[in-house]
Amino acid sequence: MMADASEADALTNDKEDCEKIDPDKSRFPYCIVWTPIPGLSWLLPFIGHMGICTSSGVIRDFAGPYCVSEDDMAFGRPTKYWRLDVSKVCGGSPEVWDAAVRDASQQYGHKMHILCCDNCHSYVALALNLMRYDGSSTWNMINLCLLSLLHSKHVSIADSLKTWLPFLLLYGVIITVTVVLNVR
Repeated sequence: MMADASEADALTNDKEDCEKIDPDKSRFPYCIVWTPIPGLSWLLPFIGHMGICTSSGVIRDFAGPYCVSEDDMAFGRPTKYWRLDVSKVCGGSPEVWDAAVRDASQQYGHKMHILCCDNCHSYVALALNLMRYDGSSTWNMINLCLLSLLHSKHVSIADSLKTWLPFLLLYGVIITVTVVLNVR
């Protein structure tokens, strides 16, 4: 009887360990992850590269034409993550989550990457639509961009700086130059 209880505790602990976010290992179970795109994110810091993670935290992202990468995000390690609730998946199971991520990956592995209309955000939206996350099948790149901006957390202070510092410096220089030229 004692062995059964300790085995159940061990299984519960293993499951909890698998679902823990571990930035050092780039493991973000049930998360949407985001990283800035150099140049573009400096101008518009809410625009960046997005991926979705499996139940074990493996990152999948639509990295380019006909390419869905695994654990190698196109623009570097995630700087922000948005943890989603697996119970909001139709069926509420890790298997449904993983199947939706796998199916979206298979579909996008045969697609051309089009920056403005069929991109990494569209790939994540398809995965959420396939799992009917939060009872919805209307996820798209616009609502993902906005909701990610509102709900995601920075992985670290350094990652927060990586996201916002180039934008602040660029606009600081523009404002300074504008003020200096207008004073003369």
